[in-house]
Amino acid sequence: MNLVQLDIDRLEPSSSNKNSYVLLLREIAGERKLPIVIGPCNAGSIAIFLESNRKPERPLTHDIIKSITNNFHITVSRVVIHTLKEGVFHASFFCFMDGEEEIELDARTSDAIAIAIRMGCPIFTYEDILKEAGFVLTDDFAGYKDDNSEDLEVTKNILDTLSLGELNKQMKSAIEEEDYELASKLRDEINKRK
Repeated sequence: MNLVQLDIDRLEPSSSNKNSYVLLLREIAGERKLPIVIGPCNAGSIAIFLESNRKPERPLTHDIIKSITNNFHITVSRVVIHTLKEGVFHASFFCFMDGEEEIELDARTSDAIAIAIRMGCPIFTYEDILKEAGFVLTDDFAGYKDDNSEDLEVTKNILDTLSLGELNKQMKSAIEEEDYELASKLRDEINKRK
């Protein structure tokens, strides 16, 4: 399977769920984007590192991992987003100690990316995952809920990345906010998975 290298395009609050964020990764040698829905803690950890040159007053978990790897001469060589199952991405990071065999460690995708950006190592995914969940974005990402077919395709791709529990929670929220168009899309995605 072919690996495709990714980079962080942007991190934005989710327009459909106030308690989550969308981390948008971009294909380095192409135009496709991969949206990953993440929680506020890891979004904050990623944002602090990307947007600030200053260290937080107390180290965050990902900063501690970087400190451990540096002090024990562990190299994190790459992060690979290897699976998309029921709307959830799964990732691993690969590391080795001086002269030792490389090992693969399972991690939540948001944790793996937060570690990768601190370690300066590349992020990859497989071509089939990018084909399934990626999309080409030509307009502003924040406006993906507008009423044109291109934006509807972006919404569909973002819904593909959510778990069933997250879809149900967002559908309830959409109904409460009387956003029936979004609720309809969420219902269709839930029914498709049953």
